[in-house]
Amino acid sequence: MKIKSTLLGLGALLLSGLVQAQDGWNWPADAAQEAKARELNAAYVDYMKSEQFVEATKPLNWLLVNTPELNESLYINGVSVYKGAADKTADATQKLVYQDSVMAIYEKRGALFNNAPKWIENKAYFGYQFFKGDKTRIPGVIADFEKAIELNGTINHQLVAAYFDLVYRNNAYNKAYTPEQVLAIYDKANSLLDKAAAEGKDVTSSKSTLETILVNMELIDCDFIENTMGPKLAADPTNEELASQIFKYSVQYKCYSSNSFLAALELIDSKNPTFATSQVRAMRYMSAGDFEKAQPVLEKALTLAENNTQKAEIHMELAKVHTQAGRKAQARTFAKEAAGLDPALTASAYGLIGDLYMSSFNDCRGGDSRAKDYSVFIAAYNAYQRAGDSKGMGSARSRFPSKEELFTEGLQVGSSISTGCWVGESVTLATRD
Repeated sequence: MKIKSTLLGLGALLLSGLVQAQDGWNWPADAAQEAKARELNAAYVDYMKSEQFVEATKPLNWLLVNTPELNESLYINGVSVYKGAADKTADATQKLVYQDSVMAIYEKRGALFNNAPKWIENKAYFGYQFFKGDKTRIPGVIADFEKAIELNGTINHQLVAAYFDLVYRNNAYNKAYTPEQVLAIYDKANSLLDKAAAEGKDVTSSKSTLETILVNMELIDCDFIENTMGPKLAADPTNEELASQIFKYSVQYKCYSSNSFLAALELIDSKNPTFATSQVRAMRYMSAGDFEKAQPVLEKALTLAENNTQKAEIHMELAKVHTQAGRKAQARTFAKEAAGLDPALTASAYGLIGDLYMSSFNDCRGGDSRAKDYSVFIAAYNAYQRAGDSKGMGSARSRFPSKEELFTEGLQVGSSISTGCWVGESVTLATRD
């Protein structure tokens, strides 16, 4: 897993606080030792300034061994020296020695000066650089990141992706976590980025990297959401944080048909409804055939719609709800309103109206005039025609009155007749033959 190149450029930023000298020097009491310490301190500093880091390690090492409490600058500058030496060394074994020295310097600094909040994040960063490919060292580096978060409340937002990348590697190498633990760490990492974003930082790239890492871990699928997360929500049905996780992962992994998704959706939509949550919730009810339950949710969604397209969608769904309930007049009203709000729904709206008319023969039949009774099919034909439904038009035409039936009643093709009943339309008479 690659972390953005900007992450690896943080070294300059993290090392910007290095110093050449500190107050409070503790020179050896012995004059000869003091003279040697002064000489070697000047020597390693000169080497460091000229970027002769390997040469600088020799006098610095003597000082760290023989005068460990000389001054904190030994440990601040020591990181720069040993990191520089590691970078300049081609031999893998010697490089590791220098990298381990960087870690040891941080540990010794902590023991002597008890100021880990100042440098623990830097130690974690270098640990990531040095040991992200070493499965035995990764847990210790993760511990440093978590210590930094504990001590300082956060870490540099550009390091959050490195932290989560280590979690990914630790899980891949060492099977270190349960899926629930990974998700908890992922959410913690995201909260750190949210905090940085609230402070004006651009965390877009880091968030994208976190998401990519999580997907690559392949821990979450629909079964995990349903069988692991779902029961937890069932046991704690007011847990909004858990519901939000289930909702987010269900959408991400397209697990829309699960019971846990519906339970999470119901809680979220009840507490903080949006057009989308109400619409999707209603559609779930409708797909299950629970139209009575869907209706009030759709009506709520209608109040949350932000434009005519959204309003048209809800009107169309309400038309279907009323159709299922046998409220044909209301269904027609909502279908026409849907088409009026969004012309793209004209076909589906008038197709539904055509179906309503086709199913109304028994409702509207009076038995006195076959032409009048069959006129609902002419109304249906007109609706299907507007919908562009040739199949529906053919089906409706086959139910038109015959020429003989019109002749018997003294009626003519082309004259008008009212359908009556709830349909209430005036249609032009036509025959099926």
